[in-house]
Amino acid sequence: MRGLVNKLVSRSLSVSGKWQNQQLRRLNIHEYQGAELMGKYGVNVPKGVAVSFLDEVKKAIDQVFPNESELVVKSQILAGGRGLGTFKSGLKGGVHIVNRDQVQDIAGKMLGQVLVTKQTGSLGKVVSKVYLCEKLSLVNEMYFSIILDRKSAGPLIIACKKGGTSIEDLAEKFPDMIIKVPIDVFTGITDEDAAKVVDGLAPKAADRKDSIEQVKKLYELFRKTDCTMLEINPLAETSTNQLVAADAKLNFDDNAAFRQKEIFALRDPTQEDPREVAAAKVDLNYIGLDGEIGCMVNGAGLAMATMDIIKLHGGTPANFLDVGGNASEHQVVEAFKILTSDDKVKAILVNIFGGIMKCDVIASGIVNAAKEVSLKVPVVVRLEGTNVEQGKRILKESGMKLITADDLDDAAEKAVKALAN
Repeated sequence: MRGLVNKLVSRSLSVSGKWQNQQLRRLNIHEYQGAELMGKYGVNVPKGVAVSFLDEVKKAIDQVFPNESELVVKSQILAGGRGLGTFKSGLKGGVHIVNRDQVQDIAGKMLGQVLVTKQTGSLGKVVSKVYLCEKLSLVNEMYFSIILDRKSAGPLIIACKKGGTSIEDLAEKFPDMIIKVPIDVFTGITDEDAAKVVDGLAPKAADRKDSIEQVKKLYELFRKTDCTMLEINPLAETSTNQLVAADAKLNFDDNAAFRQKEIFALRDPTQEDPREVAAAKVDLNYIGLDGEIGCMVNGAGLAMATMDIIKLHGGTPANFLDVGGNASEHQVVEAFKILTSDDKVKAILVNIFGGIMKCDVIASGIVNAAKEVSLKVPVVVRLEGTNVEQGKRILKESGMKLITADDLDDAAEKAVKALAN
């Protein structure tokens, strides 16, 4: 399901450039953190422990797994496809099932190393923790997720009696096996709703009543923690006839940070693009792309149009940066710092249509940013709207070498030409 969510967002930007990282404005937590959270809500999860340093491994094994002969060692990064990933050191796979006496060796080869998966891009992500888990004897694997559904205006449970592979593949190969159960946000999940889900999962041996209770507990977790997505793949049946959340992905609504302080304290900024972290701190919407023309625009729609027209003229956008409708001069300065911190940026295009956002504020921000940041790349500026004449005067009197443009098409064409020169 995370793949489908990402596709919805990336599809709208695919014309403008290739994703490097994605900022979807929602909290993403590690697998081990999700397992701990699910355990608090009574959801069955494998026994496990996360370690950050190699000298912690032996102690953790002895304390948590005194009788286990085999363990699962999972690298912890905020990206999917870990099992099929490759470390830059050459080690294949970010998930390994090994004998007890091999755990320390394989953990040592993961910790501090960069893991590249289909979702990380070529840069990969550093593994700062590994998650040691008990090896379960699985007899059946299913798919389960809860998302927020626009059509039903509430939570939607998606279930499939086959799991262990991506929901996109399941939807293509077994569309008739996927069931969807909308939940009334006011009445909450009922026994009937949960029973429909269990029927869709079609467990082979797990107790039906216990399975229904597990589904209800998962929904309560989703509701009480302000989840935007809860995906369990696989939701597995063990040889002891239990339903277990063998691997889970949880996202949370950033707008709920004020009431979910404990959960949001789990955020791992080391796994995020540092530019996106810096942008979020000053309330800017930023997404890093792979191009060479940095963009600073007000309004998401105008930002999308700007990136598209840059592409139309033969350029490639280096980012999506929306300063919003009421950005302050300080935010504009910080936006320039973020743009110029990207070594790939060879030109900057500022495209502002002033409504609530005033052109003179943007102009003052550009001038002050130039004083704080050594601008070594050409800057193309297109201003239109509220206080546009004041804004143009501020830029003219600043003495800065700027390239001005009359409209968006002109601005994009000049930015591409400046890049070529």
